[in-house]
Amino acid sequence: MAHLFIFGLGYTATRIAQAAKERGFTISATGSAGDIAFEDADAVAQEIGRADHVLSSVPPADDSDPVLDRYGDLLDGKWLAYLSSTGVYGDADGAWVDEQSPTGEGRRTARAECDARWLDCGARVFRLPGIYGPGRSIFERLEEGRAHRIDMPDQVFSRVHVEDIVSGVIAAIAGDAPSGAYNLSDDLPTSQNAVVEEACRLTGREPPPLQTMEEADLSPMARGFYAENRRVANGKAKRVLGWEPAYPTYREGLAAILAAKA
Repeated sequence: MAHLFIFGLGYTATRIAQAAKERGFTISATGSAGDIAFEDADAVAQEIGRADHVLSSVPPADDSDPVLDRYGDLLDGKWLAYLSSTGVYGDADGAWVDEQSPTGEGRRTARAECDARWLDCGARVFRLPGIYGPGRSIFERLEEGRAHRIDMPDQVFSRVHVEDIVSGVIAAIAGDAPSGAYNLSDDLPTSQNAVVEEACRLTGREPPPLQTMEEADLSPMARGFYAENRRVANGKAKRVLGWEPAYPTYREGLAAILAAKA
């Protein structure tokens, strides 16, 4: 029975673990929902030793990769995967980016450096845009009064439903995908305003007022979100992995989330 060891069993990786388990894998993991302490070097080494596949969803810490820093010398010969971010592409002024686009020029330089280190290790690096799904969507922000419409008419983002990340990673495992970077994103980059407005339409709410960045009084993290403008192409993942998003646009994704809440 194949074994998958996961560094960082969080929101997305938990769903990957469940999908792998349904396909006959045994699972062990570090993280808030895992069964191994990251600091327990002996236990981690034992689990890596019996793993066929190793996946990391651990973000940079102190501008470096904690998994590679501590356990990188144990990963030789393993099938490796890393959940990265499309933030590595930086600001493209609304243009399309793909896996051949330059990285490391944006605000996430540490992420870009970790991304490159995993590629050097022969990993499949999945670059993810804004992740949404059950319990983590615009619906929760609307309910909590934290949703905004910002007056930036040319601003666009890509996003991906968490289950489409799962299916992409599972497709890579099942097909023994070659190492390299893969963008897992939906087919319709669009403004955050359009997502807010669709969620309001689905729930019969009045959309929040259109505001400037200053009027919205956004957090530094949220301001960073609006500081970059790009469209993320997913053609390589479709071509090489045989992957198709079940939620090709935010409309299908939001409708499915709402239906599940009913």
